[in-house]
Amino acid sequence: MKPDQYSQEKGAPLGSSVYYALLRAPASRRRGLTALFALRRELEETVENSSDPALGHAKLAWWQRELKTIETGQPTHPVAVELHRELPGAVAAIESLFEVAEGFTMDLDQARYLDYPGLQRYVGKVGGAFAAVVAQQAPGGADDREWARELGNALMYAEIVRDVGDDARRGRIYLPISEMQRFNVTAADIINRRYSDGFTALMEFQAGRARDGLRQTLSNAPRATLKRQPVLRAQAAIALALLDEIEGERYQVLHQRIALTPVRKLWVAYRTTRFGI
Repeated sequence: MKPDQYSQEKGAPLGSSVYYALLRAPASRRRGLTALFALRRELEETVENSSDPALGHAKLAWWQRELKTIETGQPTHPVAVELHRELPGAVAAIESLFEVAEGFTMDLDQARYLDYPGLQRYVGKVGGAFAAVVAQQAPGGADDREWARELGNALMYAEIVRDVGDDARRGRIYLPISEMQRFNVTAADIINRRYSDGFTALMEFQAGRARDGLRQTLSNAPRATLKRQPVLRAQAAIALALLDEIEGERYQVLHQRIALTPVRKLWVAYRTTRFGI
């Protein structure tokens, strides 16, 4: 399989939110950005598929070495090859990509977070740092990095809301223990898919944080930033629509993964970047 085909299937498969968000990118940048999202998915899958933390650490260390080969021009993995060929800013983004990899490394060592500040550190790496790399690929996008970090954090919080059930089945809970205690929800409740008024209130709180973060970051962005960053804008719009869908389903996320239809994702992404949020 050619590197571009591999990256497409890994990072932005047909029907996915990333696929429709990337349709809003200029055609000249689409392959490089697709490879970037494929890299993130590779790192994520490394954690998801590693039942042995030692093996997971070894695989992530291999990926960090592979990222270094982009600087020397000798990558071997299809995603790294595609990044080297198609992402002009790949070398400049290596340190930030290391930060993303470090964030996924945290998953191998920690399955719970005591409080919100602890979770913020993780989210800032796997969400904020990655979004900053996406942003800086646009002409003039280096000026948008801090804005993108805030948006990436909010996107990650929305992802956490969506994936509560899936994450619990993998033995991970990204809801801070202090906040679970505030709403009288235990880890056993989540692992055993026990819904309650407390769980609904907890999820309302989590979704509200994600929604507020997305809306505030978008509303505070300079017009030039919004114009330069159609992919991140589309991702934010799809995430907001998904949060509304999850709310409409009364946060029944423990036994299922609630998702938007491909047609709705396409329309939301198009409407947002064509007419604005």
